Order: sequence, then C-alpha cells, then structure tokens
Amino acid sequence: MTQTYDASPAQSPVLVLGGTGKTGRRVVARLRELGVETRAASRSGQTPFDWESPATWAPALEGAAAVYIVPLDTEPSPTPAFVEQAVAAGVRRLVLLSARGVDVPGYFGDSALDGGPHLRGEEAVRSSGLAWTILRPGWFAQNFSEGVFLDGVRAGELALPVGDGRAAYVDTEDIAAVAVAALTEDGHDGQVYELSGPRALGVADVLDEIAKATGGARASYAPVEEAAFRDGLVAQGMSEVEAGLWTAALDPIRTSREAPLKDGVRRALGRPARDVADVFQDAAAEGAWG
Repeated sequence: MTQTYDASPAQSPVLVLGGTGKTGRRVVARLRELGVETRAASRSGQTPFDWESPATWAPALEGAAAVYIVPLDTEPSPTPAFVEQAVAAGVRRLVLLSARGVDVPGYFGDSALDGGPHLRGEEAVRSSGLAWTILRPGWFAQNFSEGVFLDGVRAGELALPVGDGRAAYVDTEDIAAVAVAALTEDGHDGQVYELSGPRALGVADVLDEIAKATGGARASYAPVEEAAFRDGLVAQGMSEVEAGLWTAALDPIRTSREAPLKDGVRRALGRPARDVADVFQDAAAEGAWG
C-alpha cells in the first residue's frame, strides 16, 4: 500500500532533480508559482546534486517530502540506490520521468536495449513503498527549439536517419504540468502516464510548422542511412557506443512506433495535449531560431 501525501506547505519542500533541464526547470517554475517550497537540484544549482557523486544525494534529500526524479540514463542505473536513500530520508512521494516504450521488447530496435535503466528505475519506485507516479513521454517537441535538433534547424538542414517515420512529439510544458499535478494533487498515486502530443508528424512536417511559426524559410530535411549517421557522430568525437545508442534512440521515430497517440495528458490534467504548432509559436516569440 502506498503512503498518502499532502502537498500543503507543511509537507514541503519538493526536490526536483535536473532542476535546470528541459522538464526540471519547468517543474520548478510551476511549483514555485503554486507557492510550494522547491529545491532545484543540479550539479551547479543552489542545491548541489550529481548522479555520479552519491555523496551529494543525502544533503539534497534531507527533509524533502517529495522528489521529481530525472534519471541518469546509464548502466548500471543509479536510480534504485537513490530511491533507497529517499526512503531512508523520509520522502513520501516519488514522481519518475521515464520514457515511452521502455516496457515494449524491441521498441528501440535492438534487444540489447530492452530492460534498460529506465525500466529498472520504474521497478525501484514501484517497490519503494512510497506513493509514486511514472511519466512516460515520447520525443520532446522542444528538441527542435532548444535541444539536439536545434543546430540543424538553424543551419537550414536537419539530417536524421528516420526516413518518413512519424512521431507524436510532446510538449515539455505538458510533461511538467503532469509532474506538478502528481506532486501536489490527490488521484495520481500508482499511475503510469503515457504522454504524447495530439498528432503524429514526420520531420518534414515539423519543419513546416517551424517555418509557419517563424514566418521564415523552411529548413530542409535530409534523410540519411543509419550507418552514415552513426559514422558522422563518431567523426564529431562521440564514442562508438554512444553513437550506437543515439542512433538506436531514433529508431522509434523511423519505424513510427512514436506515432500512436497517448492519453496521459488528458487523464492527468483533464485537457488535451498541446500541439506542436502552439509550442513553436511560443518558441518563435522567444527567439529560439534567431
């Protein structure tokens, strides 16, 4: 049986790992808008936290009532050990950022990636005895405006090994909103929220939406073979292992495994997920593409 959690100020603070990252900083902002005492934890933040330095975990956890966990996606996963420390520290609620498809064999196109660190993190929070909620978002819409695809869009050509594959890119603001609801409201205990946007798009379609939002020229999409893409990453200084993992991570887009729409945003928030057109309008207003 999970424990109950009261998000009143007396039950603060909430510890947010990755407090300066894409979802973490948005979770921090929303919590603070609600008046919830919040610790934004990162390697260089006000609350020091480093997944690779376990000595930083206990000070960050001290007195925390709830934790938003943005895990380190490495082997072996440090999440189970962190969850053990959270339980020992008296934390009462965990909200874990996982990933879409982690429980689907072959989702990433390579059986060697089945049962990876995200799934072990899920198993750890489920068995913790604490109140828990798991978020499984697909690819972020913001990867085109502030993430890994941004440089290609700005340069006018985005080269990816995803063919005509489609994905229902999810707004990181929606992810943050669901996380905050799970951290501060009743009714989310034991829930796994699969999160996607409201429509599936190919990369060329996404670039069309960015052009509409900016009123500028459309960046071109250049499909490339997986081997060439992987070799290009290695030539840029990435290790063979990292390049292989990064290429495999794109496989769910290439195969359109990311295309089916999920209802997690509506189930958690009672409203539809935001469309990429709205996401990109906001990003254009903030000067994302110059």
